[in-house]
Amino acid sequence: MNVQFKKGVLELCVLVLTSQKDRYGYELVEEISKKFEISEGTIYPLVRRLTKEGLFSTYLMESTEGPPRKYYKITEKGLEMKKVLVDEWSLFTKGVSEMLEEE
Repeated sequence: MNVQFKKGVLELCVLVLTSQKDRYGYELVEEISKKFEISEGTIYPLVRRLTKEGLFSTYLMESTEGPPRKYYKITEKGLEMKKVLVDEWSLFTKGVSEMLEEE
Protein backbone atom coordinates (compact mmCIF):
# COMPACT_ATOMS: atom_id res chain seq x y z
CA MET A 1 0.00 0.00 0.00
CA ASN A 2 1.16 3.51 -0.78
CA VAL A 3 3.06 5.07 2.15
CA GLN A 4 1.22 8.38 1.85
CA PHE A 5 -2.15 6.61 2.03
CA LYS A 6 -1.10 4.86 5.23
CA LYS A 7 0.25 8.00 6.88
CA GLY A 8 -2.99 9.80 6.16
CA VAL A 9 -5.22 7.24 7.87
CA LEU A 10 -2.98 5.92 10.64
CA GLU A 11 -4.12 8.49 13.20
CA LEU A 12 -7.74 7.58 12.50
CA CYS A 13 -6.98 3.85 12.83
CA VAL A 14 -5.22 4.36 16.17
CA LEU A 15 -8.08 6.48 17.52
CA VAL A 16 -10.68 3.92 16.42
CA LEU A 17 -8.79 0.99 17.95
CA THR A 18 -8.21 2.75 21.28
CA SER A 19 -11.85 3.81 21.44
CA GLN A 20 -12.74 0.09 21.46
CA LYS A 21 -10.41 -0.65 24.41
CA ASP A 22 -7.17 0.56 25.96
CA ARG A 23 -4.18 -0.64 23.93
CA TYR A 24 -0.41 -0.84 24.25
CA GLY A 25 1.86 0.17 21.37
CA TYR A 26 2.76 -3.23 19.98
CA GLU A 27 -0.88 -4.31 20.18
CA LEU A 28 -1.76 -1.36 17.94
CA VAL A 29 0.92 -2.45 15.47
CA GLU A 30 -0.43 -6.01 15.45
CA GLU A 31 -4.06 -4.96 14.95
CA ILE A 32 -3.31 -2.49 12.17
CA SER A 33 -0.93 -4.96 10.50
CA LYS A 34 -3.86 -7.35 10.09
CA LYS A 35 -5.25 -4.88 7.53
CA PHE A 36 -2.08 -3.34 6.06
CA GLU A 37 1.62 -3.49 6.83
CA ILE A 38 3.13 -0.93 9.20
CA SER A 39 6.23 -0.84 11.35
CA GLU A 40 6.57 -0.26 15.08
CA GLY A 41 8.59 2.84 14.28
CA THR A 42 5.50 4.42 12.76
CA ILE A 43 3.18 3.93 15.74
CA TYR A 44 5.28 5.08 18.68
CA PRO A 45 5.93 8.65 17.50
CA LEU A 46 2.24 8.93 16.63
CA VAL A 47 0.93 7.79 20.03
CA ARG A 48 3.46 10.04 21.79
CA ARG A 49 2.19 13.01 19.78
CA LEU A 50 -1.46 12.13 20.41
CA THR A 51 -0.73 11.80 24.13
CA LYS A 52 1.04 15.18 24.15
CA GLU A 53 -2.00 16.69 22.38
CA GLY A 54 -4.30 15.34 25.11
CA LEU A 55 -6.03 12.71 22.97
CA PHE A 56 -4.69 9.85 25.10
CA SER A 57 -3.77 9.32 28.70
CA THR A 58 -1.32 6.55 29.61
CA TYR A 59 -0.80 4.09 32.41
CA LEU A 60 1.52 1.16 33.10
CA MET A 61 0.26 -2.38 33.63
CA GLU A 62 2.26 -5.42 34.63
CA SER A 63 2.77 -8.02 31.92
CA THR A 64 3.35 -11.75 32.31
CA GLU A 65 5.55 -11.58 29.20
CA GLY A 66 8.15 -9.07 30.34
CA PRO A 67 8.34 -5.53 31.69
CA PRO A 68 5.21 -3.47 32.39
CA ARG A 69 3.40 -2.21 29.30
CA LYS A 70 2.36 1.37 28.66
CA TYR A 71 -1.32 1.45 27.77
CA TYR A 72 -3.01 4.25 25.86
CA LYS A 73 -6.51 5.28 26.92
CA ILE A 74 -8.51 7.60 24.69
CA THR A 75 -9.71 10.80 26.37
CA GLU A 76 -12.91 12.76 25.74
CA LYS A 77 -10.87 15.05 23.50
CA GLY A 78 -9.64 11.96 21.64
CA LEU A 79 -13.20 10.69 21.17
CA GLU A 80 -14.21 14.08 19.77
CA MET A 81 -11.25 14.02 17.36
CA LYS A 82 -12.11 10.46 16.31
CA LYS A 83 -15.65 11.57 15.43
CA VAL A 84 -14.35 14.48 13.37
CA LEU A 85 -11.88 12.24 11.51
CA VAL A 86 -14.48 9.51 10.89
CA ASP A 87 -16.85 12.11 9.42
CA GLU A 88 -14.06 13.58 7.26
CA TRP A 89 -12.99 10.09 6.13
CA SER A 90 -16.56 9.22 5.14
CA LEU A 91 -16.88 12.36 3.03
CA PHE A 92 -13.45 11.84 1.50
CA THR A 93 -13.96 8.19 0.56
CA LYS A 94 -17.44 8.94 -0.81
CA GLY A 95 -15.98 11.64 -3.06
CA VAL A 96 -13.13 9.44 -4.26
CA SER A 97 -15.52 6.55 -4.92
CA GLU A 98 -17.79 8.81 -6.96
CA MET A 99 -14.86 10.03 -9.05
CA LEU A 100 -13.69 6.45 -9.67
CA GLU A 101 -17.19 5.42 -10.73
CA GLU A 102 -17.31 8.33 -13.22
CA GLU A 103 -14.08 7.19 -14.88
